[in-house]
Amino acid sequence: MSDTTTRAAPAKPNRGYGRWTPAWFLAPAVLTLLLIGIYPTLFALVTSFRRYNITRPRDGFPFIGFENYVNVLTDSTFWSSLLLTAKFYVTVLPIQVVLGLVVALLLHKPGMGMLKSLARVTLVVPLATTYAVVGLIGRLIFNRDFGVANQFLGFVGFGPIDWLSTPNGAFAAIVIMDVWQWTPFCALIFLAGLSMVPGEIEEAARLETSSKLALLRHVQLPYLLPGLTAVMILRSADVLKLFDMVFVMTRGGPGSATDLISIYIQRVGFRIFDLGTASAQAILLLILTIIISRLYIRLLYREVH
Repeated sequence: MSDTTTRAAPAKPNRGYGRWTPAWFLAPAVLTLLLIGIYPTLFALVTSFRRYNITRPRDGFPFIGFENYVNVLTDSTFWSSLLLTAKFYVTVLPIQVVLGLVVALLLHKPGMGMLKSLARVTLVVPLATTYAVVGLIGRLIFNRDFGVANQFLGFVGFGPIDWLSTPNGAFAAIVIMDVWQWTPFCALIFLAGLSMVPGEIEEAARLETSSKLALLRHVQLPYLLPGLTAVMILRSADVLKLFDMVFVMTRGGPGSATDLISIYIQRVGFRIFDLGTASAQAILLLILTIIISRLYIRLLYREVH
């Protein structure tokens, strides 16, 4: 047999695939990232060093150095809003982590195939609900006259509570709605971590001990830590920029009871129209988010070998 018959035929060049084809496929995503992510961040960074009040365009937008940052760091209202945001974070996150872990452990148990599949689909519903819609649902649930929350309280003998008109009630209402929306996210992340536990190791541990707490601590926890780190990083960033749900439900009130840092920045930027100060506040929040994320990665993240 001749070499010409045994030799493989050379592949024909694809006329539709050229040198720049990968670049054309990446171009829409890169352009979207530049327009939505990079450009606004750079604009905010530049604006934070200027006196930028859009109601006084005749004054111009002069460069003032770090004056906006000094004003922000000496603003007591900014620190009060930031502390309130921290209070909100340390309230909702432990509840979401614990409830999410319980749900994940229940769904990880063997059996109940159809119910588990239905539960997993149901968990996606709160995540697919936009923040503004969650706020509207919260206004209906916690309405004093016909809200579901007061109807449940009436069944157990308690009088109606004016949830959204009292400081403690309004804060509790936004906590409950945030827990409702983001507990399924924690459950799905933890469920993914539990699915990474080798079945033979988990089965051997169940034979060695009947303690579910020991099983969780020594076998399942190492596989949950990467997911827990991701949850804490994402929720930290999300709480710092949480605006829509709170604004729709309470608009930061009553008084300053739910005046989270994002609500305060919106008020400075789009009610007082001081975009320079608002940009400085946003840049400081970005720096704070990066610092918190690095701390979580250093303290919690562990590779599973």
